[in-house]
Amino acid sequence: QVQLVESGGGLVQAGGSLRLSCAASGSTFSSAHMGWFRQAPGKEREFVAAIKRSIGTTYYADSVKGRFTISRDNAKNTMYLQMNSLKPEDPAVYYCEAGRNWLRARVVDGYDSWGQGTQVTVAS
Repeated sequence: QVQLVESGGGLVQAGGSLRLSCAASGSTFSSAHMGWFRQAPGKEREFVAAIKRSIGTTYYADSVKGRFTISRDNAKNTMYLQMNSLKPEDPAVYYCEAGRNWLRARVVDGYDSWGQGTQVTVAS
């Protein structure tokens, strides 16, 4: 399994930006599809974005489309989530996940590995 560590979370004003990173250990990162999910207090974990192992194919939740951008650098074993125009409904713990089934890329339990999460807080 891939070991994943998220970073980049923090407090930002509404309308501001943050870039999350997900560092992966092991040599299997380039062969894994990657995803970002988030979970707010009292809510279910939800899909945010996913990127296929071959760079270019991405999925986004409707709630973040046009504001968030997912990317990956296979040479650095790192995935990113650029979050712009943050809204009061975006605060959550953001998790990165790695898996091998692209058909389940938008499914919470469609991945094999996940990190501990990074907190994003938006001040209105």
